[in-house]
Amino acid sequence: MIEQRLQLPNGQSIQYLLDLRARRTIGLKITTNGLVVHAPKRISATQLQQVLLEKSGWIQQKLALREANQVAPMQWQDGEPLLFMGQDIVLTLQHHATNKAVTLQGNQLLVRSPQIDQTALVARKVLQWYAQQALPDFTRRVELIAAQMGEKVSAVGLSNAKSRWGSCNSRKQIRLNWRLIQAPPHVIQYVVCHEMAHLKEMNHSARFYAVQESLFPNHVQAEKELKALSSILHRMA
Repeated sequence: MIEQRLQLPNGQSIQYLLDLRARRTIGLKITTNGLVVHAPKRISATQLQQVLLEKSGWIQQKLALREANQVAPMQWQDGEPLLFMGQDIVLTLQHHATNKAVTLQGNQLLVRSPQIDQTALVARKVLQWYAQQALPDFTRRVELIAAQMGEKVSAVGLSNAKSRWGSCNSRKQIRLNWRLIQAPPHVIQYVVCHEMAHLKEMNHSARFYAVQESLFPNHVQAEKELKALSSILHRMA
């Protein structure tokens, strides 16, 4: 890919990556690296610029949305804001010679350790704590819905996927992304119901959505909330 810059009439400019391919049309894509332009190999610079100028309004809008949705990566420092079950909590680091427990006290997630200045250690302890909270919560939700459906689930486990919130296979094993424990309870419940609906329909057919509707009627709104939260929930590695 070639780095390029589109000069706009108002004096501003847009940096983008140009990918020349054997294709007939120009394709625009907003990625984590910004704007990527896929264009035919034989396109002239003038023609390409004209198309991009015509699309400049759309490009700027999408880049602004991308910027707004970007979340700063975790620093694992004292006072860092966290989420748990939809509530704002604060990471609080305390040096302690022997007590290495992680506990939630009020709105403070207390991490105690003799090596409290080691970010990798703090990160590991916090992620372990989240996973420890997630599994029993998710398991309880699955068991309650399974009883409601008259179904049996063979296993409930945690997932670390970056692109999926949950899964259900033909062996009736449910896996749910541990990061969901940061979300509000009703959003967690929506994902659990979505995966449980697959016990009846291993697809996304109309029949599947009918089952999901019966389990969680407000699934459309919950899905929108989850999408809006996604970048925040994935802030944790």
